[in-house]
Amino acid sequence: MDKRVFKDQAYNELAKITKALGNPRRLEIVDLLAQGPFSVEKIAEQTSLSIANASQHLQVLKGARLVEIDKKGNFIYYRLTNDEVFKTWRALRDLGFRLNAEAEKLVNNFYRSGQKPTPIPMEDLYNGNYDKDTLILDVRPGEEYHRGHIANAISIPINELSERLGELPSDVKIIAYCRGPLCVYADEAVNLLRKNGIDARRLKEGFPDWKSQGFSVEMSN
Repeated sequence: MDKRVFKDQAYNELAKITKALGNPRRLEIVDLLAQGPFSVEKIAEQTSLSIANASQHLQVLKGARLVEIDKKGNFIYYRLTNDEVFKTWRALRDLGFRLNAEAEKLVNNFYRSGQKPTPIPMEDLYNGNYDKDTLILDVRPGEEYHRGHIANAISIPINELSERLGELPSDVKIIAYCRGPLCVYADEAVNLLRKNGIDARRLKEGFPDWKSQGFSVEMSN
């Protein structure tokens, strides 16, 4: 094979991945699927897309071999092909925050809005801030918590938190987390908790960021 033909074909194949990821909605879908398998209906609901549009984006990701499907009876679930897909998205996300000043500004301004306290990095949590007086609160939907969560974290989904405040001790510090730096569940939780006099901050990272960094993970039946 001619060297030029070889290079053209090789780069064209690799470009399929970057093309598939070169869409904000598809990036959001990859971020969501890092939590585990979801149906197209659930993906559409979580990303504010129509089912038809969500399905189209999923087909592009599937064509680039970034997602696969699982069939359970009459139901079809989409999942990331492997852990490398999330690692690639995470590297792209972090690179964007480092090199794209506007992206970094958007995130920092969001964290500062409403007098939100600065998020706690995972490293700080495991280097002294995590003690007997700190409660780790997972505010993702319950099904995501059961798939994997920070060791010793308790689960109260964000849509149940206001009704279950009485379950939380008032004399502890609470660190809330969700799906990652672009997920707002933890911010909503922190705002609600602080309005009710509870000392709360959010964890900067989420699932599966801390899993990929080697921190302890538990699963529930």
